[in-house]
Amino acid sequence: MARKRLRVATCQLHDAGEDIEANARKVVEQLKACAADKVDVAAFSEGFLYGYTGRPGFWKTLDTKRLVAAERKIMAACNRLKIAAVVGSAHDEGDRRYNSLLIVDRDGTTPGRYGKIQLAGARWCSSGNVLPIYKLAGVPCCFIICHDVRYPELVRLPAAAGAKVCFFCSCESSLTEEWKLSAYRAMPISRATENGIYLVMANAPADPRDLKRFGSSHGESKVIHPNGNVIAEAGYLSEEVLTADLDLAAATGSLALRAMTNDTPVRAWMEEGVQLVTRA
Repeated sequence: MARKRLRVATCQLHDAGEDIEANARKVVEQLKACAADKVDVAAFSEGFLYGYTGRPGFWKTLDTKRLVAAERKIMAACNRLKIAAVVGSAHDEGDRRYNSLLIVDRDGTTPGRYGKIQLAGARWCSSGNVLPIYKLAGVPCCFIICHDVRYPELVRLPAAAGAKVCFFCSCESSLTEEWKLSAYRAMPISRATENGIYLVMANAPADPRDLKRFGSSHGESKVIHPNGNVIAEAGYLSEEVLTADLDLAAATGSLALRAMTNDTPVRAWMEEGVQLVTRA
């Protein structure tokens, strides 16, 4: 039987800079707190495990075994606590490195990764080439990272293919770029309401000591209903964990599906595009 509700948490936390091990410990501690609050899936911001650093020296000298070991601790915690997690990380495949999400189900297994598809100038990583739906706690979910939110098709196609929740993990520009804030608020709301699915956004907070440091953003993590209303929203500077109970009956994907069934010039394009979505 399909589950009727999903309890989610979006974890807006300050990272420990480039200290991968300390960041992993912070994730595990927060997972403990979320599990005690009966959360099914907890989401963390883009690049949280590596402090969202773009420093060339870090990526040139990084021993990726550190990331692998940190991820294994998170996976073990998910299995022990029976909670699913979506955590900003990075991983290698052959000679390519991806800015990605570690996606872990409640039994500690990972159904797959999501690699950021639309990059915004980062030179240390390659564009992801998979548009997946993975089930977390039994619910079909899709995923985007930061700049991806500017490309509506990355949510519309999975929504048309059956995703009910989109996890949006980001580390956007800082509060010093005020002219971007209106768009940053509008885009995730649009992705939810134009498709008829929930959107759970985990963004990094602003660091009051250094607004421009790597890993600092502008906060405003949020959970958005399929009708576009914001259920919960965090502030700019604070560490906050927002929880929400999602009524999955409301996540019909109706608008995305209408683009597949209405007799319009884009119907064939949508039908072809949905074939790009992969399912675990």
